[in-house]
Parts: sequence; C-alpha cells; structure tokens
Amino acid sequence: MLPPPRHAPSPSMSLRIASALTVAVLAVTGCTDGTGTAKAAGPDDAAAGSPGSGAAAPTPDPAVWEECGTGLDCATVEVPLEYTDPDGERIALAVTRHRATDPDRRIGSLFINPGGPGVPATGTVESIDADTGEGPYSAEVLARFDVVGVDPRGVGLSGAVRCLTDEQRAEQAAEDRDPGVPGGKPFAELLADARTWTEGCLDHQDAEFLASLSTDNVARDLDQVRAALGEDRITFYGASYGTVVGPMYATLFPDRVRRMVIDGPVDTELWQNDALRLLDDVARSNEETLDAWFATCREEGVAVCPFGDGAPEDAFDALITELEAAPLEVPPVEGLTPGGTLDGATALEAVRAAAGAPVLWPALTSGLLAAQQGEGTGLHVIAALVPVAPFGGPFATLQEPHTGVRCVDWPELDDLAEHHAAAEEIAERGERLGSRAAYSALTCALWPVENEDRVTRELTGAGAPPILVVGGRLDNVSPHHWAEAMAQRLEGAVLLTREGVGHTAYGSGGECVDTAVDAALIDGVLPADGTVCEAPPATTRPQAPQP
Repeated sequence: MLPPPRHAPSPSMSLRIASALTVAVLAVTGCTDGTGTAKAAGPDDAAAGSPGSGAAAPTPDPAVWEECGTGLDCATVEVPLEYTDPDGERIALAVTRHRATDPDRRIGSLFINPGGPGVPATGTVESIDADTGEGPYSAEVLARFDVVGVDPRGVGLSGAVRCLTDEQRAEQAAEDRDPGVPGGKPFAELLADARTWTEGCLDHQDAEFLASLSTDNVARDLDQVRAALGEDRITFYGASYGTVVGPMYATLFPDRVRRMVIDGPVDTELWQNDALRLLDDVARSNEETLDAWFATCREEGVAVCPFGDGAPEDAFDALITELEAAPLEVPPVEGLTPGGTLDGATALEAVRAAAGAPVLWPALTSGLLAAQQGEGTGLHVIAALVPVAPFGGPFATLQEPHTGVRCVDWPELDDLAEHHAAAEEIAERGERLGSRAAYSALTCALWPVENEDRVTRELTGAGAPPILVVGGRLDNVSPHHWAEAMAQRLEGAVLLTREGVGHTAYGSGGECVDTAVDAALIDGVLPADGTVCEAPPATTRPQAPQP
C-alpha cells in the first residue's frame, strides 16, 4: 500500500492563478503601459466495481475526518489498486472537504475535479475562503454543499507521479528550444527525452500503479469516496479534464448522479480514440486565442494597446526573432521565477498561456512592451508559473502526473510515423505557437505500461439526469466544437455557450454563466439548450505600475 498522503498547499483554480500572475507581472515589470469512432464496449469495460461487472466493489470504511483549516476537513480513503482485484492491494487517496456554510440547508456533497489532468482537487478546495468570497464557487453553492475534492490517483497528495529528478527538471527548464523546429529540437533528441522520461517513471513508482491511473479507475475511486461519505448520490462539477471524469462517472454510475455540470469540455470520443487529432485541435485553439488578442489590440488602438503601434502581429514576430537571436537575462524573483533567459521559445510559452486568459491580457501587453525594452522578467514570470500545459512547458510542475494519466487513457501511440505526420501537418500551417505542439505525445509512444482494461465504450451518461455542458466560444484548450459534440453525445444534455476568450467559464465568464451553473447544481434547473451568455469585456490595456 502507498503511504498515507500528507496535506499541503496545492495550486488553486486557473482564475486565481491568472489573477496572481497579473499582479506579479505588474510588480516586476513596472510597465505603464483524431477523429475515429468510439469502439463498442469490450468485455473488460465492466471492470469490478462498476455496474454490470461480475464482482462487487468493496465497501470502504467510513471517512474519518480531521479538521485541517477554516471550514475544512481532511481524510484518507483507501481504494483498490485494481478493481479487477477488489480484495488485492490498496492505495490511499487524499480527500478534503469544505463544510457547507449553512448546514440547515445542506443538500449533500459537491464533488469537484479542476482538471489538468494533474491539478490537485484538494488544493482547489483549500483555496476557498467563504468569509471573503475568495475561491472558485459562489456563496450559495458553498452554503448548500460540502465541496469535496479528491486528488485522483497519481495526482497531488494521492501519490503524485514522478518521472524526473530535480536535476533533470532543471536541465529541461534550461534547454535551448528552437521555435523554428517542430518540437523545439531535433527528433532524435526528443525521442531520447521521451525515453529518459518513461524510464524515470518506472524508477519512481511501480508499473502496476502507473497502469492503474486511468479515468475509469478515477471514476470508480470517486464512487468509493461517495460511499465512504455515506452519500447515496453526488453532485459533480468538472472543469477541463474533469469533463472526462464526469461523463465517465455518469456512464458507469448513472443512478448515483444527482446533478452534473461540465465546463470547458474535452471531446471524450477524441480522448478515447484519437489523441493526435485531439492535440491538433488544441494547437489550433491556442492560435485562435492569440489571434483574438492581436485583433483586440488593433481594435482598441494605440492609445490603449501601444504594442506594435497598430501592427501587433509584425511587432510580435520581430520580437520573437530578436529574443531567439539575443535572449534576455532574467534574475530570479522569489516565489515567481527561478530566473534564467527569455528566448523566443520561452516567450512563446508565456504568450500561449496569457493569450488564453483574458484576465492576463493586460499582463501580456506589459510583458511584451517590457521585452521590447530589454526587460524579460514579466514574460518569464508567466511562463514559470504555469503549472500544467497541454504541450509541456519549461517549468510546468504538474506535467508528470498529467502525462501519466494521458498515456494510460489514450490508445496506443507507438507508430512513430503517425507522430511525424501530425508534426508535419502542424508545421505546414505555419502557426506562431505550433512548434511545441509537434511531437507533444511522443512520451506516450514509449509509455512503459499498458492499460489492458481501459473503458472504450462511448460515454453517454445514459440514465443519469441531464447534464449542463458549458463551452466557451474561444477556448484555448477546449474548442467550442468539443462542447457541441459533448452536448450531442450525452443523453439529454443542454449546451450553454459563453462568448469571448477563456478556458472554462464558471467564476470567470460573468453573471449569466454563474447563475446558470448555480441553478443547475442547486436546483437541477437547466437553461434552454443553445443559450448564449455574453462575456465580460476584455482589454489589452496594460495596467499602471503598482505604487
């Protein structure tokens, strides 16, 4: 059995991270400024512990809570390593709950998954401050629910996957990537990196544990925690990768769903069957959000967005070329960046992150202006504080659990010709942000374990209550057509669209979205299918320096 997890601070929701980044950038810069068809369910799909399986899931011991913060309780719940062997080895999952602030009106438990994969749910729950209104959930949701975060197996305090040593991480962060080369470096070096990564994964944890990280096991784990909490049904809110966990749970355990909202959805058909097409869609979405920043900068005019004097694309391309030829030295800033150099490749990673979050648009403008003047700290801070990215990143601290989950969930990717073809397609488009996307699934081509019983059935949530699907019109990670596909695939689902840019919408997409999500979670009342919510206005105006 893995050792019981210890509770510690973890990254919070993306909006809080983005807000912190904005303040940080201003403080240090001082600027004024695959398709495919879902396979039929196979005999291994009904693994032990799921409805229709030949073996009953074990009954977990009741959760034993210990107070671990204001309004917070922490517990450890043990679950089977493999549900095909329910009486075999067990692993420990970290669980944190924020108690309902109005116990007399408490509905039950709201299980949350903030995504990644790799983002610890316990950290998201710990970020809640009901007294000040800080955190990702509304006051009414906090009043009516115990908000429950379970770190999925292999994530956070539930045995986080580790594949690199600290020295190897530092070496990768300091690598000289070339944005003009697919993947950033010659293919032979990329393949060697993938081999180092996968061998390191086996050095740090058992093969059986790595093979167990699949989303279907995560869903079964949630049901074990549900039982340990004494709940008959759960309410669920999932964001990003959490929108794979939610439909998986609703498909395996439809009668145990009270209400469900998925926000910034992943197309589960692509996730299960065509990972390279899925990543290509993400690359295109990255480019669309950067184009939206350029368009807004031009529309707002030089008086608001001075970068490029009305031609931001030309100025941007020139700056990336200049940074790649003559990188800027960046000193370390405690808690913000380890320092190093800002070259073209690192600047592009910062831009990828900031362009997808409107709250960071002013910081992006400030960082670009500062870099033109020879000060690279602002953009370096953004790149350094992104915890997980779809195509990796120089400092992404959650990339190892992220990769571990992806590789066991996705179909076999061992045909290198497919990776070459996907990289060539990206390169031919000539996108500004495309380099890192090329070969970004190469590690999975060498993944050292096989998930022999992964669920391949279509995730329809049949039998569960209607699910609210919230999709953003311009989402840098989850393109809107994924939301449309999910709303069609999930039986009885309703699609709500948030206009504007951003990944996920609840808590950042405006009152229209927040009201609809609260109504769905609390009362089970869904908006009309196809409802569109206008987004709060976004600006590229750089903020004044802090006094």
